[in-house]
Amino acid sequence: MGTVTLKGEKTDTSGELPQPGIQAPDFTLTDGEFNEIHLSDYAGKTVVLNIFPSVDTPVCAMSVRKFNTEVASHADTVCVCASMDLPFAHQRFCGAEGIENVVSASAFRNRGFGDDYGVRITSGPLAGLFARAVVVIDEAGKVVYSQLVPEIAEEPDYDAALAAGAPAQAAPDSEQPAQDLDACTESFTAEHARPFGADDACDDGRSG
Repeated sequence: MGTVTLKGEKTDTSGELPQPGIQAPDFTLTDGEFNEIHLSDYAGKTVVLNIFPSVDTPVCAMSVRKFNTEVASHADTVCVCASMDLPFAHQRFCGAEGIENVVSASAFRNRGFGDDYGVRITSGPLAGLFARAVVVIDEAGKVVYSQLVPEIAEEPDYDAALAAGAPAQAAPDSEQPAQDLDACTESFTAEHARPFGADDACDDGRSG
């Protein structure tokens, strides 16, 4: 059993969050189109599980927006946003917010997910919903990062979660022309304004 707080009040969970180094429990959840999704569907990719009480609360909504923005720059990474919300609620939120880079996932058909991942709240006003947590699972299905957020009303550590998964994609090499110009500035001849012995993009068009 785990313990978190809700606005300072102690709240219990059904178990312990999977810790780094273990094989992640497989899961069955329901996406926004009422299709079943499984952890095994994402074999070969890094999976970020963003788990929360309800997308209809401000902090949960913010976490979906944040991961939607950040995960797009991480190669071979999928973010699954899991809660007890019905798929209708996920569809409504994602449609209104333009959310396209995460997978919305409801546990309304598969409540065992909350126990398998130790996040089902067992006491207090949110009993039956999920605590706020993030689990990062690597390409082989092994847990590489997990955080049970101590205070449900606070956001997870996005940077730590994303850093534990696939590295961010390199930005396009848009600075290369600037580097070439710098080289010209440093090595050109005063007469011809180009690198010594070169006839490349730095050439000023004059011969000789």
